[in-house]
Amino acid sequence: MGKRDELIAQYADDLRNKCGMTPDMDLLTKVTIGCGPAIYNADASTVAATQEAELETVKNNFLIKKLGLADGPQLMDAINQALDTYGQSERNKYRAVVYYMLTKHFGKESVYG
Repeated sequence: MGKRDELIAQYADDLRNKCGMTPDMDLLTKVTIGCGPAIYNADASTVAATQEAELETVKNNFLIKKLGLADGPQLMDAINQALDTYGQSERNKYRAVVYYMLTKHFGKESVYG
């Protein structure tokens, strides 16, 4: 099992145990691959939930550019909802897991078709 497969298994475990969802492994794998080399970097692989600039980056680079959503307050609401689902006390909020939840939230699985 390669490093990426180990990370995907870890993300699936987080979705099951910390977020209370059953992961769609095919979609989770595609979202993880879509994150690129960031998943291998300790800092880049997580979302700094308390940093406003980081949340803006998630909104602009992922929701608007990648998923093609129109800007509006609903985007930040969805990000905050995903972070709440993950658990505010959870120190490591993995980027791939947050992106997966946002993709499901907006029904944009087709982006990863």
